Formats: sequence, structure tokens, C-alpha cells
Amino acid sequence: MRTAMMKSVRSSLQKSSSSATLRRSYSSDSAPARKVAILGAAGGIGQPLSLLMKLNPLVSSLSLYDIAGTPGVAADVSHINTRSEVVGYMGDENLGKALEGADVVIIPAGVPRKPGMTRDDLFNINAGIVKGLCTAIAKYCPHALVNMISNPVNSTVPIASEVFKKAGTYDEKRLFGVTTLDVVRAKTFYAGKAKVPVAGVNVPVVGGHAGVTILPLFSQATPQANNLSDEEIVALTKRTQDGGTEVVEAKAGKGSATLSMAYAGAIFADACLKGLNGVPDVVECSFVQSTVTELPFFASKVRLGKNGVEEVLGLGSLSDYEKQGLEALLPELKSSIEKGIKFANQS
Repeated sequence: MRTAMMKSVRSSLQKSSSSATLRRSYSSDSAPARKVAILGAAGGIGQPLSLLMKLNPLVSSLSLYDIAGTPGVAADVSHINTRSEVVGYMGDENLGKALEGADVVIIPAGVPRKPGMTRDDLFNINAGIVKGLCTAIAKYCPHALVNMISNPVNSTVPIASEVFKKAGTYDEKRLFGVTTLDVVRAKTFYAGKAKVPVAGVNVPVVGGHAGVTILPLFSQATPQANNLSDEEIVALTKRTQDGGTEVVEAKAGKGSATLSMAYAGAIFADACLKGLNGVPDVVECSFVQSTVTELPFFASKVRLGKNGVEEVLGLGSLSDYEKQGLEALLPELKSSIEKGIKFANQS
């Protein structure tokens, strides 16, 4: 029998996205075989993410990869009595085996942010890691949906796109920057301030996935709370933008937002799997190739389907404050995108 905790986790995953009733009808008995590979599975995000994906009934094969420590994580997770079979892979020589046949590849690999670290510091370490992993994806599972978690996402997604272009495998519909944690935070903070049940809250978050580039659209939040002042909206926006720093500082040098990021990563991967399986009206925010603005990549609501991105949705009506935020974020986001493209092409 499943424990009450496992039921609770599954229930929360299923309720988190739109069309929940339709999606819950997809049991493990009717769902097709799907392989999910997690690159960086032994890390701070990778371990809880591996647990959450093991609990997802849509996953039939869970492939866990890291440079070290993966056999232990795989053994631990494999004892959980759910559908998927788990295999752990360790070391560069086994990366290809980990990726072969994957439908969805999730990349939380790299180093987390520590107090005092800038996104530039993260870039200098994680850019090379991401480039190497994407080179392998292009070779071993070129048609997989790639969910990029490794920060800075504003730069690592463009790096991945350039790697895939060079390999001749790039499909803009299959590359996603995971910005779901921004949405999760916006929902949580909004519900707390507006005093509404968080389970029914939705808040689109657009732009990018770092600081000022994160733009929650509280004017489009549902249910719409008329009891929030302009000052409270500004404060909610700032807190959403600084959510990662809030956790880094609270952990006092002992970690970053690993647990909430793993949850958000599992939510987005679940949406990708539902889309692949043909569930209608699966919509999540994600950082993807886009024509919503003049920038080549931008986060907005995306309809997911059997080919990945079915439709990139527009921004909708923005408040004056949100219009100002949009103008302010564009130069910063443009710089981050160009930095990723430059790195991929010069090294």
C-alpha cells in the first residue's frame, strides 16, 4: 500500500496544473512507456527531484546520472513501490547509456548558488557543464524534451540551443528553461497576502529566470484580489524576484533552493509528459524560443503537446507597473542571452 505521504505528494503534483481532472484520468495502466533521464541526480536538487519523479505514475523508466554518487541514490529511490524502473549511471563513460531512449531529459546539474555568488560566478562553472551534457543529448537522444534547470537559465538555454544547432538536431519546440519555481513562489506569496486558498491560485510569470528579469503578472492572477495595494504588489513582485536569495540567506551558506526547485522541476516535467501523452490544454510558463518580444528567448505561458511546444502564448493585458517592469528587464535578459550564445560559439 502507498503511504499517506506518497498519496499527498502525488495529489499535490496532480492538482498543481490546469485540467487536473482530465490529467488524473491517466493512470499508470493506460499511460505509455516514458523514460525520464535526470542529469545531476546526486545533487541537492537532483536527489529530491529523483524522488518526485519516482512518484510520478507516467514515468516507466527513470535514468539517474551524475559524475559520482548515483548508485546510492538509484538504489535508495528504486526501493519505492511505484511503476518506474530505476537505473543509476556514473561517470562520463556512462552518459550515453543514461540518455539513450529518453523522452524527457531534466538537467539540474552544476553548482548551486552560495551567499555572495553572482550569476556570473554560476555561469563560469555551469556553462561548460551544460555544454557537455547537451552535446551528449544531441548524440544519444536528439528528440527528447530538454528541461533546463541549471542556472543561469537565461544563459544556459541559449547555450543548449547553439549546441543543438551545431549538431543539426535543434528543435525549438523541445527545449525549455524551467521557470516554474518563479510561478510556485508567486502563487504562494500572492495567496498569503491576498488571504485566498493557494490551491486555486494561478499567477503567470514572464521574462526570464533571474532577479529583475522575473516579472510576475499579478494583474492577471486568479482569483483576482482587489484588496491589495500598489505598494503590496510592488513588494510581492520584489519578493518573487528575490526568492532564491531569500532561501540562500536563510540556509546561511549550507544550500540554495533545492527542495522547492525539485518540486517545481517535477511539476514542469509532469506537464511535459502529459503533453507528450496527448492530454489537452496543458499550459505552463517556460523560457523558450519566442517571438513575444524582440528577444530570441522569453518566458511566457506555453501550451504543451505531443511535439513539446504547441503554442507560445502572448503576454495579455499588462498593468502600467508591469509594462515598466517589462521595459526594465529586456536589456538585462538580452545581455544574458547573448552571453550564452557567445560562450557556446567561442569555446
